[in-house]
Amino acid sequence: MPGLVRLIGIDPGLRCTGWGVIECEGPRLIHVANGTVTSTQQASLAERLVELHDGLAAVIAEFRPAEAAVELTFVNKDAGATLKLGHARGIALLVPAASGIAVAEYAPNLVKKSVVGTGHADKAQIRAMVAILLPRSNARSADAADALAIAITHAHHRGVAMRAEALGAAAR
Repeated sequence: MPGLVRLIGIDPGLRCTGWGVIECEGPRLIHVANGTVTSTQQASLAERLVELHDGLAAVIAEFRPAEAAVELTFVNKDAGATLKLGHARGIALLVPAASGIAVAEYAPNLVKKSVVGTGHADKAQIRAMVAILLPRSNARSADAADALAIAITHAHHRGVAMRAEALGAAAR
């Protein structure tokens, strides 16, 4: 996959969804932008999902990534919190897909291992390694740093992820 490719990583959350846009050309990674989309805690669940949708749609429209990556949901002990995260994750999958962008999904441990070298890294370690790998990124929140880590993971694994997605689509 030669050439410069723009990728977006999305770290879904109902309160705060992180996003990070990078470009990759072979092993070279270039920071483009990062930030967060937030929802109003006092709003209804439906209204909060609309806020996340509209915010991510604006990011996609502005930065026009060619591919997207979203972190897989882990299951909490709190089923209600897991369900709410699942709703936010649905928006994170829907927005790029509705724009015709292929979406890959990565487990949290793979993201940590790809960026830090261990699958049990903490948020501070992820943020530190993102700053090293993308020196101009200056992610202001852990959510944005996590989204950049997801984008970095996709840059490293995108060939395999895209082939798996193509095989899955062909099987359907």
